[in-house]
Amino acid sequence: MSATTQAPAFTSDPETRRRLGRRRALIDAGVRWFCLGATVVGLLFLASIMATLLWRGLAALDFIVLTQEFQPTRYGDDTLPKGGLVHAIVGSILQSGIAILIGTPVGLLVGTYLAEYARGSGFGHTVRFVSDILLSAPSILVGLFIYQTVVLPTGGFSGIAGALALAIIVIPVVVRTTEDMLQLLPNTLREAVVALGAPRWKMITLVAWRAALPGIVTGVLLAFARIVGETAPLLLTSFGNNVLSTDLSRAMASLPVAIYQQANSGFPDLIEIAWSGALIVTFGVLAINIMARVALRPRK
Repeated sequence: MSATTQAPAFTSDPETRRRLGRRRALIDAGVRWFCLGATVVGLLFLASIMATLLWRGLAALDFIVLTQEFQPTRYGDDTLPKGGLVHAIVGSILQSGIAILIGTPVGLLVGTYLAEYARGSGFGHTVRFVSDILLSAPSILVGLFIYQTVVLPTGGFSGIAGALALAIIVIPVVVRTTEDMLQLLPNTLREAVVALGAPRWKMITLVAWRAALPGIVTGVLLAFARIVGETAPLLLTSFGNNVLSTDLSRAMASLPVAIYQQANSGFPDLIEIAWSGALIVTFGVLAINIMARVALRPRK
């Protein structure tokens, strides 16, 4: 084919350029409106969930729910005061807090190793692959693992078993976010610190971690937001109870398990309490995210 019959990549013809400009503008507008529509749909779903939680949860949320234990004999009788969820709230705080304390250092160190020491190595690729598998694994498999390795050998359900199951879920989330945040740092920053004579470990702890702190904290918050609503692993590890207890060697209540049990009870009073528990979990995670972002704002 001769050069005269080929369509040039660029044309100086004003009409052709206007036609191409109109086509590009139409494509740009179509993609923009599609993205805007998808955003609106997502926000509508989120708004409907929040509205349902507020409508159903606020109806039963009162001082008794936040300060009293479960009272099974009082439900169904409107003349008696209803019980609450304080035992489940305390249990969730203890188990989730211990899980974060266990999983965060492990995930931070593994993510640092992958980002700073294992770049391009076969062992690093293997560790990253295993972490990704663990990140996408169903949480009930983690519960079964802890049930076999901790619950059965110790002879019963316990709060520490529940915390260990949640810690395993925390680790891959922190590993991924830590590695990603450290890889975003420019190599010139590392080279400048090493050029001043600082050892590599000091460069990581005093410079890299500080620079990546907002992202690392965000990863920890994401991990907390995931474990605070987990039900399946806790059913197989801490199981739950109806009394306020801080003994980690015995079965311990948690909000997700309490919501699951009461929502399936069939009693309207218990279902209302379950809705209030769901509201507490949602706004608890929201409050922690807001406080962390406010606290980290000056560092940015």
